Amino acid sequence: MKPYEQLKLKNQLCFPLYAAAKEVVGKYKPFLDGIGLTYTQYIAMMVLWERKEIGVKELGEYLYLESSTLTPLLKRLESKGFLARNRSDRDERSVIITLTEEGERLKEQAAAVPAKLKKCLPLTENDAKTLYHLLYKLLGVSD
Repeated sequence: MKPYEQLKLKNQLCFPLYAAAKEVVGKYKPFLDGIGLTYTQYIAMMVLWERKEIGVKELGEYLYLESSTLTPLLKRLESKGFLARNRSDRDERSVIITLTEEGERLKEQAAAVPAKLKKCLPLTENDAKTLYHLLYKLLGVSD
């Protein structure tokens, strides 16, 4: 290997991961604009649609988000009426997020988003499954 070949962008695993993530998130934008969510709000709502209630700290760990990102995001979703934030009865330092009826209704609009996105990606079903498994492997999460 030539000296400093390791520093060429084309030789980095991180760059295509970064660029592909930006591309995929960008493809979500028109679909999410239609339901009034950003991508980060959408993934937070996906967790709430699944769990109905979750602590802020646990949500941050689940989504790989810092509280400095999560707090304003949750405030915006609360102002839209999609969730409620309340102090835990067991530990007042903890904040519990609960899905509201309005947030549950939003799920109906969001249900079509994954199929719309799938049509925008140049991946076969097998490609998508392989990529999914490899990405979770990188994250150290078994799927």
